[in-house]
Amino acid sequence: MAHRFLLAALVALGAALLSSSAHAQAASNPDGRAHVQLIKPLSVTKLDDLDFGTVTVTGAGAGTITIDPNEDGVAAIAATGPLSVGSDAHAAKFGGAAVKKTVVIIRVPKKDVLMTRQGGTEQMRISDFTVEGNDKKTLAALESFDFKVGGTLHVEDGQVEGLYEGTFNVEIQYP
Repeated sequence: MAHRFLLAALVALGAALLSSSAHAQAASNPDGRAHVQLIKPLSVTKLDDLDFGTVTVTGAGAGTITIDPNEDGVAAIAATGPLSVGSDAHAAKFGGAAVKKTVVIIRVPKKDVLMTRQGGTEQMRISDFTVEGNDKKTLAALESFDFKVGGTLHVEDGQVEGLYEGTFNVEIQYP
């Protein structure tokens, strides 16, 4: 009788060890992810949106948030007036590709662009769009490139809180 009990205990222990070994193997083999952005020559594609992030109004008055596409992280964001910006703000990012050795010209809006509050009619404007580096880029044949775009958000005194969204055009001239 003692043999059967010992044999049953050993079988149960072996099954538990195999089960924990299978769990250990599964946990040590995580799945990886892969991605690619495919860009056709003579085109441009958006890689990331212009995001002014979470803005907190800390007092009365108007203010601005400026995102400089030539800087990264906190250095890229400047606030004026009673505004505080979270760390989630960043410049837009676009990509393109050339067919032959050429100079491409990047065009961003010269006029203000309006953003409208979701579920409402209130608006904020973005002005002074800027391109990372020079707006003319010299490319080698079949070369892909990317660039960032920033701008200045104007928050008015008494601006209604909420999520504001809008669109702006970026054009690439391939001569």
